[in-house]
Amino acid sequence: MRFDIIPRLASLDCEGNNRLVAYFSMEIAVSPAIPTYSGGLGVLAGDTLRAAADMGLPLAAVTLAHRQGYFRQILDAEGNQSSEPQPWSPESILVEEDVVVTVTIEGRPVTIKAWRYDLEGVTGHIIPIYFLDTNLEQNDARDRVLTDHLYGGDGDYRLRQEAVLGMGGARLLAALNFKPLVYHMNEGHAALLTVALVEQQLKGANLDSATDHDLEEVRQRCVFTTHTPVPAGHDRFSGEQAYRILGDERARFIERVGAFHDKLLNMTYLALRFSRFVNGVAMQHGIVSREMFPEYDIEAITNGVHAATWTSPAFQAAFDSYLPRWRQDNLALRYAINIPETVIEDAHLESKRTLIAAVKEYSGVELKAELFTLGFARRAATYKRADLLFTDPERLVKIAQECGGLQILYSGKAHPADEPGKAKIKRVIELSHSLSSDVLKIVYLENYEWSLAALLTGGVDLWLNTPKRPYEASGTSGMKAALNGIPSLSILDGWWIEGWIEGVTGWAITDHDEDAGEARSLYDHLEVILPFFYKQPEQWRRIMRSTIALNGSYFNTQRMLEQYVQNAYFPETPVQASANALESMLAK
Repeated sequence: MRFDIIPRLASLDCEGNNRLVAYFSMEIAVSPAIPTYSGGLGVLAGDTLRAAADMGLPLAAVTLAHRQGYFRQILDAEGNQSSEPQPWSPESILVEEDVVVTVTIEGRPVTIKAWRYDLEGVTGHIIPIYFLDTNLEQNDARDRVLTDHLYGGDGDYRLRQEAVLGMGGARLLAALNFKPLVYHMNEGHAALLTVALVEQQLKGANLDSATDHDLEEVRQRCVFTTHTPVPAGHDRFSGEQAYRILGDERARFIERVGAFHDKLLNMTYLALRFSRFVNGVAMQHGIVSREMFPEYDIEAITNGVHAATWTSPAFQAAFDSYLPRWRQDNLALRYAINIPETVIEDAHLESKRTLIAAVKEYSGVELKAELFTLGFARRAATYKRADLLFTDPERLVKIAQECGGLQILYSGKAHPADEPGKAKIKRVIELSHSLSSDVLKIVYLENYEWSLAALLTGGVDLWLNTPKRPYEASGTSGMKAALNGIPSLSILDGWWIEGWIEGVTGWAITDHDEDAGEARSLYDHLEVILPFFYKQPEQWRRIMRSTIALNGSYFNTQRMLEQYVQNAYFPETPVQASANALESMLAK
């Protein structure tokens, strides 16, 4: 392991636009004021870039402007979800770049400009993030809106968007005189960047003339992270769409290199074909991905979260006092095991009171700080089973009555087109109305976003996660909770397989073939956990402390990014072209 690799890389980033890594993601959560993210993928991307800035990694990022944001969720009293846009103005927040580039989409020239956000790390290092924008007067009306909506529109809209991101993004970096050694595709949305790189390799020659050597040259510069453990989650477009929108030459090339499957353009296969390193986002997800794509070598790098972003103010103050370098070195959180238990308890109580005040402001419901509070907040997809907790309502009520009281906080958005997901939200809200009492309070908080996520993962007592195996690629909300000393009760899927130590960092719901069996295990655990919380506070404080020391110190983007640098970006193997190029640069 070359532990000095990042300072050596950073030393090269001293002239102009010498950024060694280009990071492409359809969504990036940069700031609460910039609503260009929908959930886990975008938050992960933002956390990755924050860690890169902290570590001084010479990296630049590309995404889309999404001028209308994702959407603001509105829930009525019966639990019906409606939505409205979240418009924001790049002009008022970002810096406009002078360069513009053009990509041909559906036979039309589409002009693309970029807005820059400078993300500063704890050491002052800057990561530039470029937000691509097609809202220009010279563009056709159909193309001016291509960078308006995140995951909006039909298949045509999505493929045009992905052409803007991948091909437009590659051309923009070239126009800005960036010469990255590595292009990182965060999910398959950016896969068309590989076509643009082949075009650059050919210097204007027809794609039909590309040789195996040309393809390998591009492959040696690309890495790919897949986040989706189910086939339906991978972007696919019809052959007719591919030829019409991308043009005959590009579509024919993509078909030639094997990225059409079942007569559909499959963005994951395109990214796989042109990547020398591919990874899933947790150990288990790596296994699932290798089963889905057995002809490819797929590694695993488990996700993390940006420690300083997701640690509550109260815990930040505690860590600053006892672990003063934790922001620069997240591994220092390992030594949280030496922080006095009363300090942990006080920090959590302060965070919990902040959450309770916010719940009252958002919903009008007044919770009590002394009562056990359970948190469940994530995208409202059906496989996440938000209603598993209500499989046996009578038993849940009985647990609350006999164990000292229970407060449950829910939040999460369903995609506007996801009717089954909306139905899950409606069911939870209906049950919250019928079951809530003096000893059991259930609140569903609308419009789950960055600020609310931070309050929840910083202030509840236990984090619940109930996905249907094996559909949880990683999950990161429980990692955020761990930074704040909050243990998890979760299905053994995604990251929790790696983070679970029974009774030390949390508890595992036993696997069963049927939902009812897993619900019984959930209730069995609650019947143990609640009395533990109420009757053994000293032991509970130790669990909180060990959760920080064991999981907070590991499941962070600093560790994750170090693995990307060592294993994906600049691996030890000297035969790989990018590693050879790096060594040559370092030798000068």
